[in-house]
Parts: sequence; C-alpha cells; structure tokens
Amino acid sequence: MKITSAEFVTGAVSLSQLPDGARKEIAFLGRSNVGKSSLISSLCKIKKIARSGRTPGKTREINYFLINNQFYFVDLPGYGYARLPDQMRASLGALIEGYLQNRKSLAFVIQLIDARHEPTELDKMMVGWLDYYGVPFEIVLTKSDKLARSRKAACVKEAELVFSRFGACRGVLLSSSDSGEGRKEILQVLSEYC
Repeated sequence: MKITSAEFVTGAVSLSQLPDGARKEIAFLGRSNVGKSSLISSLCKIKKIARSGRTPGKTREINYFLINNQFYFVDLPGYGYARLPDQMRASLGALIEGYLQNRKSLAFVIQLIDARHEPTELDKMMVGWLDYYGVPFEIVLTKSDKLARSRKAACVKEAELVFSRFGACRGVLLSSSDSGEGRKEILQVLSEYC
C-alpha cells in the first residue's frame, strides 16, 4: 500500500462525536508515550501530522486522519499514564473499550508496545479486549532503533510467546519511527484490511 494523502479530520472526546462509520478504520492503540503519533506520522511520511507531546497522557481524544481519501487512521488515547487523575484514567479506559466494542467500521488495530520493555499488565489487558471483541490486530514493537541488533530477534520471539495465545493476533513486527524500520511491513499488513 502507498499513502498518497493524509489529513487530520477531527478529534472526538466521546463516542457520539465519531464520524459516521462509512469508511474503514485502522486504530493505533498503546500506552502513553509508546510512539503512536510518531508511527502514524512515519507511515504517512508527513512530519507531525499526528501531534505527539513531550508530556505523556496529552492525547485525550480519538483523533481521525483520512488516508488516501478512502479510510481512516485512528489515534486512540494512550493508556496507563500514572499522573492522570483516577477519574480521567477511568473515563479514557471506558472511551477506548467502548470504541473497540462498538465500532463496526473498525477493521484492524495496531497494538504498540515499547520494544525495550516487557509488555505490562495493561498491554495484556488491551490485547485481551481485542481478542474478546474479535478485532484482528498486529503487535508492533516500537523504538526498535534503541535495541542492540543482536537483541531484536529475541525481542520478537518473546513477544510472540506472550501474544500467540490470542487468536486475533496476526503477528509481531519491529518498528522505529526514527530509522523507518518496519514501515513497509506494517503498510503491507494494513493493505489487507483497507
């Protein structure tokens, strides 16, 4: 798949504000500061099309980007940021779960996990939701440029061991928004779902 155009469309703070659902949606899900916005910008080859903040937990809405005038990339709020008030964390969790459970136009999810760290309980919980709701997904291990070359294959294998028990999991890929590693492979996967 080749991305020829990408534009920000809207940010929604509730499910009632989402677009009409006439186009397929590819959602990006992960902890705060895992690199969702950077990956979207890298895939689109448009610097900072998706706003990423220096402070984790900044994205508190569901952001829509129209790709090739055909489908959406959907940047979901990051989860797990400890400094947010409990009530806000709970409402973001409900927003994410409501989206995953009810969005009929959701075709695929890219679940991002920082390659430098073990998947957290929250990561596993999100993957459990995806599997429970029957949403196909790919695990993308971000920030792979920060890993030693000798560590990369082992990192993928470890993630495969953790996530292979989930039937909706399509596989595991390494990615770096800085080096471009994984870009072609991710776009190839997405082309099957757009």
